[in-house]
Amino acid sequence: MHGSMEWVEVQIIVVLSLLIWIAPFVAKMVRLPTAPVEIILGSLAGGIGLFGQEVNPVFELVAEFGFLYLMFVVGLEVNVKKLLKTDRRVLRAGTLYLGLLYGLSALIAYQMGISFVFTVIFPLISIGLVAALLKEYGKQTPWLQFAVTVGILGELVSIVVLTFASAGIHYGVGLDFFFKISVLGAFIAAMALFYYLLHLLFWWFPEIRNTMMPYFDTKEQDIRLSMATLFLLLAVMLYLGLELAFGAFIAGMFIATFFSHKVDLEQKISSFGFGFLIPIFFIFVGSTLPFEAFGQTGVVVLALIVAAVMFAVRILASAVFVPMCGVRNALLIALSHAMPLTLLIAVATLAFHAGSIDKGQFEALVLASIIEVVTAMTAIKLLAPSATKEACQSS
Repeated sequence: MHGSMEWVEVQIIVVLSLLIWIAPFVAKMVRLPTAPVEIILGSLAGGIGLFGQEVNPVFELVAEFGFLYLMFVVGLEVNVKKLLKTDRRVLRAGTLYLGLLYGLSALIAYQMGISFVFTVIFPLISIGLVAALLKEYGKQTPWLQFAVTVGILGELVSIVVLTFASAGIHYGVGLDFFFKISVLGAFIAAMALFYYLLHLLFWWFPEIRNTMMPYFDTKEQDIRLSMATLFLLLAVMLYLGLELAFGAFIAGMFIATFFSHKVDLEQKISSFGFGFLIPIFFIFVGSTLPFEAFGQTGVVVLALIVAAVMFAVRILASAVFVPMCGVRNALLIALSHAMPLTLLIAVATLAFHAGSIDKGQFEALVLASIIEVVTAMTAIKLLAPSATKEACQSS
C-alpha cells in the first residue's frame, strides 16, 4: 500500500512537470492566455486518472500556496503611494462604476433567486490576467492604463468582499461573523497606521530602506525580505482567523509601495511564480473539474448564464466611462475586467468546501471562468486595433 502511494506521488510530479513545460506551447498554438490552458490540461490529466483516484494532500497544499503566491504577485501591482495620487475624477468614476457593478449584481442575483455567493461572484474584478494585455498592447495604451487604475480599486474591493464572504460562509451572520469583521476592521486600521509611520520613517531616514533592500544586492536580500513579508502576513492572518489571500495581497502591496526603487523585483518574483508555483494551482483547479463536466448540459448552461451576467453588468456599469473615454474604450475597459479567473475560482472553492454551493455549481463556475477569458480576449483582439489613442479625460 505504501509503495502504491509513493508511485502515485512520483506520477503526479512527472505529470505536473510535463504539463507546466508544455502549457505555454499549447497556449501559443490556440492563442489563449496560459492560465485557462493549464486548467484545461489539468482537467484532461485528472479525467484520465494521471493524478490518482483521490486528491493528494501534498499536491493540494502546494497548489494552495501557489494561489497565495499569485495573490502576492497581484498585490505587487498596487503601489499605494501612486494610487493616492490618482486623479480624483478617475477615482470618482471608478467608485461609481464599482457601485453600479455591485448594485446590478445584487439586483440580478435577487431576481434570479440564487445563493448570495453569486452576489459576491458577479462583480469580482482581478487584474491578474490584465498583465497579459499589458504585455501585448503595452503599458502606454490609454484605455489599458485606465482599466488598470480602476481595476486596482476593484480588486481591493473584491479582496475585502472575499474576506467578508469567507467569514459569512464559515460563521453565518451572527456574533462570530461580526467579531471577525471587527477583527478585519482593526487589522486594516493597524495596517493604515503602520503605513503612515513607515512612510515617515523612510522619509526621514531613507538609508534604512536602502539597507533593507540595497540597490546593488549580491545576496538576494530583496527576495528574502519579500518572502519574509509574505510569510509573516500569512502567519498574522492565520492567528487572526482571517482570509489568507487578503494577507498575501497586503504583503505584495507593502513591497510595491515601500521598495519601488527595486525596479526588477516584481519581474523576479513574477517569473518564479508564473514559471512554477502558480501553474500548479491552475492545474490543480483543472484536476478538480472532471472533463465530463464540459459535456453536461446543466453545468454548461449555468456556466453560460454566469458568464453572460458578468459581462452584462460590466458593460452596463462601464457607461460611466463613456464621457471620459468614448464608447469603444469604455467597452474595452469592461471586457478587461471580465476575467476575474483567480478570484472567481477562489470564491467558488471556498463556497463549495463550506457547502454553500453544490458540485455542479462549482464546476459551472470554473467553466464560466474559462469561457470569460476566451470570450473577453477574443473580443479585445477585435476591438483594440480600432480603439482611439487619446487618454481618458473628464469631459
